[in-house]
Order: sequence, then structure tokens, then C-alpha cells
Amino acid sequence: MFAQLLWSLSVLLAALSGTADSNGWTLQSNFLITGPKSSFQASLTYASSVAAGAQTAMEECKHQFSWDRWNCTDNALSMFKPNTLPANREASFVHAISAAGVMYVLTRNCSKGAFEQCGCDLTNNGKKAEGGWTWGGCSDDIAFGERISKMYSDGVENGQDARAAMNLHNNDVGRKAVRQTMKRVCKCHGVSGSCTTKTCWLQLADFRAIGVFLKKKYKKADKVDYVRGQLTENNSASSKRNTGLKKDMVFLEDSPDYCRENLTVGSRGTLGRECLRGGGKNMDKYEKKSCKRLCKDCGYVPKRITTEVTSSCNCKFHWCCSVKCSQCTKTVTKYICVQRESSKNRRKNVRKKSKQRRRNRGNN
Repeated sequence: MFAQLLWSLSVLLAALSGTADSNGWTLQSNFLITGPKSSFQASLTYASSVAAGAQTAMEECKHQFSWDRWNCTDNALSMFKPNTLPANREASFVHAISAAGVMYVLTRNCSKGAFEQCGCDLTNNGKKAEGGWTWGGCSDDIAFGERISKMYSDGVENGQDARAAMNLHNNDVGRKAVRQTMKRVCKCHGVSGSCTTKTCWLQLADFRAIGVFLKKKYKKADKVDYVRGQLTENNSASSKRNTGLKKDMVFLEDSPDYCRENLTVGSRGTLGRECLRGGGKNMDKYEKKSCKRLCKDCGYVPKRITTEVTSSCNCKFHWCCSVKCSQCTKTVTKYICVQRESSKNRRKNVRKKSKQRRRNRGNN
């Protein structure tokens, strides 16, 4: 009865958060069903924050991989279903970012007063720091967020195998990322704006900073083996746990070829994907090379397409009380990865264009 009630709640949250798959399964479904059954009220209290954390994580995942061959597709959450997708580098990122997202939202909502059981972290208040400033104010209660997040995120894993060990390890890497990216905020006290004394406290960083931090971890992730119930460095002669692994993401299997569609391993391929061309000032080096990475290196070519986009513009406020806008149309250029033309079709198209040019000259 309890599990059925939790499942109903999870489906409701799925409808609200938009993270459900075709079967109504969501990350928060698993969190709720495998989470703290000792207290139904506890599950209700934190459920919406867990759902919001999962959603925040997936949105950040999509942003971080928007110009990668694997772009955190909508089925990424399926990595939490047992034995559905490989235990590869991408799975390690999804687990880390999801655990971080849940911890982040729980901590943030705690600071906003959403829960009676927590508030400010006053552990260091009153202590002097080396720089001459004093701990004070209201630090975000990161310990609370970490504790509750671990209860839900790690509760999904009930196995004692290599995959469970990998997932738990990467969950921990995600939670540590929230701690490691926290920022110190200070306020000066003194006459006429002087800084006679300074009080500082810790706040959560923007989640974007956590996403960037974990993307770097993803690129440096370690491939590991599972020996005698422990994760060890891949091909290591020793069966002892490598202490260096504690800080890094780990994976058990190599990633597939994400150039080609293979839904069994979570790849939708790059055919039809958009890429970026040009040297815009707002584009970084990784974005500028997206057409090469997504199209050319996968055997496709970037095709230039133009579309007309209509949107509201020149909006003006009219007394009282309405806003009237014009409709403006602009041409937008995009580049899409398409199949490379065969030599036969290429020659045919060249002849067709040549005839069209001669015809146009004749008409003039």
C-alpha cells in the first residue's frame, strides 16, 4: 500500500516536472519508492525538491553536452533503470550531475525556509580566519542537503555488483562537487563604508558552475575494474582500492560510437543534428569546431539551411493597460548534418544547376 501511494505521488510529480518517460518512470519515482520508507511524511516533505533537483540536473546535462556527439538525450534518465544502458563515461556523468542536482535544490530550499528541520549552518560562526575576517552570517546548510540527497540518490542502488559500486561512487563525486564549488560571500562593517571588520559565510555557487566542474571530471574519468568487491584502477596489478579514484568519476565500459543511431546503447546519432559555423565573438573554441565533430568526423557534411522566423517586436505600452507589438520576420541560417552526396548525384546536380544558369541568361 505504501509503495503504491508513493508511486502515485511520483507520477503526479512527473506530470508537473515533465521528466517522465513513456512508461511514467522518472528518477524521482525511483527515489520515492526506494527512499526513506520509515517515514511517509519525510517522502512527501522532500519529494518536490527531489523532482526539481532531477530536472535541474538534466537541463544542465543538456547544456553541457549540447555540442557533443552524445547530447544527454531524453532517455538519459534511463541510465538509472537497472541494466538498460552501458556503464560508460556518460552514465557516470548522469549519476554525478543528478546526485548534485538533488543535493543542490534540497540545500537551496532549506536556506529559503522550505523545511522545518533545517536553516543556517552556524558551525563556524564566531571563528576567526587567517585573513583577519570572522565567520558569521547564514551559511547554506550543505550538510543537510548532502544527507537527504544521499538518502534518496543512493537508495536507488540495492545491488552489490560492479554497476552499483560505480553508481554509488559517481553519486558521491556529484555531491562533493556541490561542496567544492561553494563560494565565500563577505560583508564589511565599519564607519563610512570602511572595512574595520569583515564577516563571511558560504553560499551555493550557480548550478552552471557545478555543471562545468563535473564536465571537466567527465573528461578525466577513470576506467576501472571490480575486484573483490572494490573498484580498482583498470589493468592494475594490485587489487587494493586506488585512493586517487575517490575524487574522480569512474566507468566500467568504453563508450559506443555516438555518430550512429543505436538506441540500445543510448545513441541517437548525429545525423540531422545542428552545428555552429562562423566566428562569432560569443562562440568558444569547442562550439566553433562543432560542425567538424558532429558532421565531418562522423562521415556527414554540414548543410546550410535558411528559415523565416516570426516573432513579436517593437512592443509598446498603451495606457491603460495593454501592450501592443508588431510582428517581425527575420531570416535565420542554420547548419545541419546530412548524408554526403554520392559522386553520381553530385555530377547530376552540377549539370542541373548549369542548365538553370544558361536558361536564366537566355531569359535575360
